[in-house]
Order: sequence, then structure tokens, then C-alpha cells
Amino acid sequence: MSFIGPAPRPEDLHDVRYLLTDIDDTLTTEGRLLPETYQALWDLHAAGIKVVTVTGGSAGWCEHIVRAWPVAAAIGESGAFVMTAEHNRVEVEYWEDEALQVERQTRHLATVAPLLGTRFRLAHDQRFRLADVAIDIVGYPRAEVDALSAEIRAHGGTVAISSVHINTWIGDYNKRTMSERLLRRWGLGDAELAQQVSFAGDSRNDAPMFSFLSKTFGVANILPVLDDLPTKPRWITADIAGRGFVELASELISAKRLPPFSA
Repeated sequence: MSFIGPAPRPEDLHDVRYLLTDIDDTLTTEGRLLPETYQALWDLHAAGIKVVTVTGGSAGWCEHIVRAWPVAAAIGESGAFVMTAEHNRVEVEYWEDEALQVERQTRHLATVAPLLGTRFRLAHDQRFRLADVAIDIVGYPRAEVDALSAEIRAHGGTVAISSVHINTWIGDYNKRTMSERLLRRWGLGDAELAQQVSFAGDSRNDAPMFSFLSKTFGVANILPVLDDLPTKPRWITADIAGRGFVELASELISAKRLPPFSA
């Protein structure tokens, strides 16, 4: 299996028990979940590696994912909540109080909407969001995206830019904070976070995760934004998006099947 730059060694990945992953353009390829990528999720599940999606995607998407995909949890809207499902019953834990986050979203949407003008538009799944505001950016020049993001920040919003959206909200959470809360609740201490947890991503909004964990992957389409990341992914797959995810999943599964490495 080839990588761009250094490749992971089996001993680097042998102890990984949790894979946190972005969705858009990390699991999906041109907006679709390829059959081989979906199979990779099931292969990880069968190997005993818990997958947690960590996305800017809406609550509507996350509820489907946690019900239908072989994942242990879905963190959505850039850390606003985490969803889990047991016996088809979905539980939602908000970063803060549900009513507070909903009220903040209402106020923030009223602030952001006039800034869009006639050029930008809200994401089609905005009605299925519980805490954030999402703006479509596919096909827009980066300079315009960054200018709108700066204007939103000037109005008090937190902003994260993915490959498909500007996600913006009011609150002190992000992908990392909710991921860490969930993993700590599952009993992971500092040593376990370092040894047992990996992350895969593709974009600028994954920066908090790349700085949080040490066993991190970027899929190849991350290359254009690599210089924007304060901490870069440790390994970069040779292929892009969902096909790159298949590569890294294969590496994780192969390493886990090996006998323990001596110190």
C-alpha cells in the first residue's frame, strides 16, 4: 500500500482501537459513499475497531448514520452534539443545554443570513441542523469564502471551513472538544488517546483533530490545504477521498491482526 511521504509501520497502528473520521471528501467521493468505502467501515467493525464519524454534517445526516452505518457514535455539526444508537434508539448529548444551543442557532442564523447577499446560499440541509449554520461553498473561489468567513467572525461567530461548507456557530466547542469528551467518557486516559486512537480527515476544519491526536491520516485531496494546517496529518494516503480511506482502513486492520510488538 503506497502513501505520499512516510508510510505507517505496523507497530505504529497495532494498538489502534478507535478510528475517528470526517465524512465529506474523506469517506465520500464526489458526494457519494463508494461500495468499497462502505465495506471498509464494516471491515473495521469486524476487526474490533470502533469508528466514530466527526463531521460538520447536520443532525439529520447523523441520525441516519448512527442508525444505519457500523459506527459507535456520530459527532455532528462540528461538535455540537454526539449521537449514539442502541436497539434502534438514538440518544443525543449536546455540548451544552439543548435549548441554549437551539436559541443561539436562531440568533446566529438571523445575523448570518443578511451577509450572504445574492452570491452565497445556505446549505440544503440547514433545516435539519440543531445548532449551527452551514453555507455552501463548492465551486466558490477561496478568496470569497475566506472573506465571508472573516465577516462572520467579526459578528461573533465561530467558523470552520470544510471542503463543502462554511460551518458557523456560537459556542466554545469544536470537533476536538466533543471527541475528547466522548473518548474520556469511554475510559480513555492520555496514554490510551496516544496509542489507541486514530483520525482521518481532508480539510481545514479538521485542524483541531490533527493537533489533538498523534496517529492521524489525511486522504490525498488534503494536499491543497496542507499549508493551512498548524499540525499536519502524520500520514497521507496515495488515493483521494473514500478510496484513500479504504487504504488507511486496510493498514489499520492488517496491523491489528499481527502479534503484539515487543518494546
